[in-house]
Amino acid sequence: MDLAAYAALDGTGLAEAVRAGSVSAGELVETAHRAANGTAGTVGAVAEFYTDRLEQVTEVDAGLPFAGVPIMMKDVGFHERGRSATCGSALLEGVMAAEDSELMRRLRAAGVTSVGRTTASEFAIMATVETRAYGITRNPWDGSRIAGGSSGGAAAAVAAGIVPVAHGNDGGGSIRMPAACCGVVGMKPSRGRVSSAPWRRPVGDLVYEFVLTRSVRDSARMLDVLAGPDPDVTHGLPTPEAGYAGCLERPSEPLRIGYTLERMDGRPTDPEVRAGVERAVELCAALGHEMVECRPELPYESYVEATLAVWGLETAIAVDEAALASGRPADDEHLEGLTLAWAEHGRRLTPLRLGRALDVLDDVRRRMNRFMAGFDAYVSSTLPVLPPPLGTYDPDLDVPAEWYYGSPVGQLEVTTMVFNCSGQPAISIPLEVSVEGLPIGIHLAAPHGRDDTVLQLAADLERAAPWRHRLPPVHVSRIG
Repeated sequence: MDLAAYAALDGTGLAEAVRAGSVSAGELVETAHRAANGTAGTVGAVAEFYTDRLEQVTEVDAGLPFAGVPIMMKDVGFHERGRSATCGSALLEGVMAAEDSELMRRLRAAGVTSVGRTTASEFAIMATVETRAYGITRNPWDGSRIAGGSSGGAAAAVAAGIVPVAHGNDGGGSIRMPAACCGVVGMKPSRGRVSSAPWRRPVGDLVYEFVLTRSVRDSARMLDVLAGPDPDVTHGLPTPEAGYAGCLERPSEPLRIGYTLERMDGRPTDPEVRAGVERAVELCAALGHEMVECRPELPYESYVEATLAVWGLETAIAVDEAALASGRPADDEHLEGLTLAWAEHGRRLTPLRLGRALDVLDDVRRRMNRFMAGFDAYVSSTLPVLPPPLGTYDPDLDVPAEWYYGSPVGQLEVTTMVFNCSGQPAISIPLEVSVEGLPIGIHLAAPHGRDDTVLQLAADLERAAPWRHRLPPVHVSRIG
């Protein structure tokens, strides 16, 4: 299959091509391999391509929703039996997953073909992928800028046309931030919507599994196949009768939408980002929605401290488990400076400080639930600035853990992290562009459980101001 034709289609379109017999699942794997090789030196989004997939005779039920569609899994979390997941770290090199996750089982049941792993920041800490393990993952729109993180490889792979859908997980914006940097769609579903089995939920329950896509319809269709409780849970969140993809086809109703032109903590955004949000607000109003400028009142400094506490604890747990699994020491030979600092921060955490941190998270959840009860949706920028330049972060930095949230990269999380705490659904869509043509992600959120509202509003905006025709300078369609 021609690379340009391949990259012009989203996952739904490729599945339709398989269903029509115009391309086989095997041909899609081979095309994805060519795409990965063609961008390896310019983007660096792929940690590993599963070349054994090229040798296998791929048979797939053409009736499945994503029949034969190539997908890549983020190199964080053990999802696929017999495959490596290094969490972007030398500490876990060579360690393999012993079983499939529930997420992988559902992906396979939908017909996708897993073809490799995308790069990620070490132990999913940083909002950029500049690691010892892989080197640098570059933004396809501007190779001097970050692709975002921690799912930076996933976002860059989708933006560059390597795969139409890539797995990600989001603990503070790790799907939505790179989606904004790279100009793709990145959704964080409601808490409890997508299973993380068999893995335990982390302290604070801040992490969500889902995907990054080329289109809103792919995100909706993916939620249809991935939504559902963990196998050992007897009930889950209610879902729309027509499914999430079906929601995109029903007539939209006027919504009451809150919005802010500034950061969630009240500080000003970059002027170009602010202008992009203003245009998005005007477009929402033109579509018939009631727009109300407002911002939730949050104990932001306490919230950042609480988030650092629980993530420090989780890093300490993850590092110790990785050292046990690999038989290697958790030292500066195998771990980056910030990872060691976060783990040490977690080890110093007292029960009293952890209890206070969890109380702060509960307070933020209550405040956000009360705030969002007055609206059908909420609009802001995904990032407060345009994608920062590479080199702001160095994996060998010797800094305290507290450095991160005050750093230029850590400041990218100022909006997205609030919705990890609240559990409310949120999506970043590449609705706007800067003067230089860089993507500006617009962040849409809704009350808990209203994933359908988020997707329908995103689809309406996509129809009103399409973005699929915009291609980055580094894209597989440009490979000779």
